[in-house]
Amino acid sequence: MLVNFNKIFNISDELSFKKQCISTYNFQYLNNPIYKKYCDLISKNPHNIHDISDIPFLPISFFKSYKILSNENFEKIFLSSGTSNEVRSKHYVSKLEVYEKSFIKSFSNTYGDIEDYSIIGLLPNYYENESSSLIYMVDKLIKMTKSKDSGFYLNDYGIVSKKLIELEKNNKQTILIGVSYALLDLIDHSQFNFSNTIVMETGGMKGRRKEMIKNELHEKLKSGFGVDSIHSEYGMTELLSQAYSKGGGVFTTPPWMRVLIRDINDAQNFNFNKKSGAINIIDLANCFSCSFIATDDMGRSINNSCFELIGRVDNSDVRGCNLLI
Repeated sequence: MLVNFNKIFNISDELSFKKQCISTYNFQYLNNPIYKKYCDLISKNPHNIHDISDIPFLPISFFKSYKILSNENFEKIFLSSGTSNEVRSKHYVSKLEVYEKSFIKSFSNTYGDIEDYSIIGLLPNYYENESSSLIYMVDKLIKMTKSKDSGFYLNDYGIVSKKLIELEKNNKQTILIGVSYALLDLIDHSQFNFSNTIVMETGGMKGRRKEMIKNELHEKLKSGFGVDSIHSEYGMTELLSQAYSKGGGVFTTPPWMRVLIRDINDAQNFNFNKKSGAINIIDLANCFSCSFIATDDMGRSINNSCFELIGRVDNSDVRGCNLLI
């Protein structure tokens, strides 16, 4: 049984999404030994999977302990950020082509033609992780801009400030994507008044600063950068898709990705009445690993394609992108 991953990126309605979910589940049940074992332990198999709500969601912690793979071969292993003493999640990626198609199409759906932008990456802690999926994505997007001004910047905030001010002065559409603590460090160094620059935060303080609630962080960043809203990117090592927020804390998923809200203690007990709960993610781009993941994030569903991120499940590891306390 094979997966035609091109179909994933052509999903256009609820019926095609549901059909692709069932097809992907059947493929992963037959080809992913760890996922199959998990499904069998909770008595879920293709004979009793008839709807999305029947599909089992694999706890995200399994990516730390097991090789989650629905294909014999893989081209790349992405590792979550962390110290050498921490157990880090591993995502075995069979086809980088699928990841690239996912993040390019998702970015273009949200922001338009990549070539219209200069992209400044302020991701010092991620840049030190050679196996970071975020760095892989941003690096590819930077190259696709074909702008001599695009690039990664580490901790020299004087150089970053000068470049951003130059781009703003020349009316260049720019996206500054940075980890939260580095963006705060930057506005401590310089004050800005942007009209052509999108500021996008991804990730938390990584132990460099005291954690802040998201609203407080965004208010501080809006003031420091002189913008009306702070954009956000929601992704993680275990996924091959991203959701984006253009402000207000509301994230929009691409058509092949969905967030479902579950009971905090039960990965299979979905809550469709918009109350807060733990987040289950369907990422059909994960066709060769596992597309159905029970995360440690807390959120609130708005509709099939929009959700709010509101925190972390108590006692879960501090990890991944968009850390919240």
